[in-house]
Amino acid sequence: MFNIKALQRNKTVRYGVPMLLLVVGGSFGLREFAQIRYDSQKIKRKLDPSLEARVNVERQPVILEEEYEKIKELNLDEWRNIRGPRPWEDSKEYQEQQRSKQNKKD
Repeated sequence: MFNIKALQRNKTVRYGVPMLLLVVGGSFGLREFAQIRYDSQKIKRKLDPSLEARVNVERQPVILEEEYEKIKELNLDEWRNIRGPRPWEDSKEYQEQQRSKQNKKD
């Protein structure tokens, strides 16, 4: 009887053991919840078989020489860098300004 009352008054048993159980138990619980998250992402990531076949067909190795030939055919002398509208600018109005500037130069 004396031992039980002494343990109930002991601060380590009263506060430390529940805290230790909470930390260790929380670690295991968190691991389980994280595993559920990763499993659900794997399920969502699976593609339709026909779509997956099309995606895999399109993934052909890129040959550097072929890409160089494609870029070489482009006319880069007439290329212009046009900045997009800022968030505070009206995009329709800005596009009209850019078109009018381009028409004046041509």
